[in-house]
Amino acid sequence: MSPTLADEIRSRLGELSPAERKVARVLLAGYPSAVFETVATIAERAGVSAPTVLRCASRLGYRGFPDLQAALRSELDARNASPITLYAATGTAERATEVPTGSAGTPLVERSALVQQAVAQTFEEVAPHEFEEAVSLLGDPRRRVHVAGGRFTHLLAEYLGLHLMQFRDQVSLVPHKDVERTSFLTQLARRDVTVLFDYRRYETDKTLIAELARERGGKVVVFTDPWLSPAAAHADVVLITQVSSDSPYDSLAPALAVVESLVAAVLGSIGGDGHERMKEAERIAQRTGLL
Repeated sequence: MSPTLADEIRSRLGELSPAERKVARVLLAGYPSAVFETVATIAERAGVSAPTVLRCASRLGYRGFPDLQAALRSELDARNASPITLYAATGTAERATEVPTGSAGTPLVERSALVQQAVAQTFEEVAPHEFEEAVSLLGDPRRRVHVAGGRFTHLLAEYLGLHLMQFRDQVSLVPHKDVERTSFLTQLARRDVTVLFDYRRYETDKTLIAELARERGGKVVVFTDPWLSPAAAHADVVLITQVSSDSPYDSLAPALAVVESLVAAVLGSIGGDGHERMKEAERIAQRTGLL
């Protein structure tokens, strides 16, 4: 996955002059909308001259400011891609008519390599301190944990939530029905941890839930893709997972792998208390005929 324009700007801050660095900070502070401002407006906000803004774009590796803006437009197109637009981009229709020439080129082998690469890249790029903070928050018995996902990622949210419920108390899935969700959100509190899954085509309600949770003084963990959900702006922890796929649908396999790693790490951090909670849940389930 290519780095975003914001990533590129941050990585090259040290190469910029003090005046150009002011321009870069203005672009980052209002990213991405600030990039589409006029050169004169950006110069005024940064307290520099218009030529300095143009030099900053050149120093970042672009032919000019319009070229920098064009790069961001391409990034945003990818960020907002849907299965329909990805259908053509991934060559799905063309591959459907191809005849494999051998086992090395079969769809199963090709997809296996792609998934393995995406999972490996995800584990390489997940920041250890972010992961450790998520483990600390979810393993704190004094905190309530709430989990929510989107159209497809609600499956990941439920997977995480159902696992956590087996070895710790005070875990809940954010309700779907309007009245229930409204009541639930009014009860968000300072010691709560809200975990949100939000992948491209991002859902507005996830950002609003993150915003509400932070306003109440709670902690927010966001699982998202490399283009970053808007909810990430309100998060204490952001876990970015790759979504590379050769189909019109983003792959959630890397996210699932991180979820399973998180579950194992949280259980490990809770230790004996988690084990006792699991045994008690097992006894209740057997007594009530649920197992």
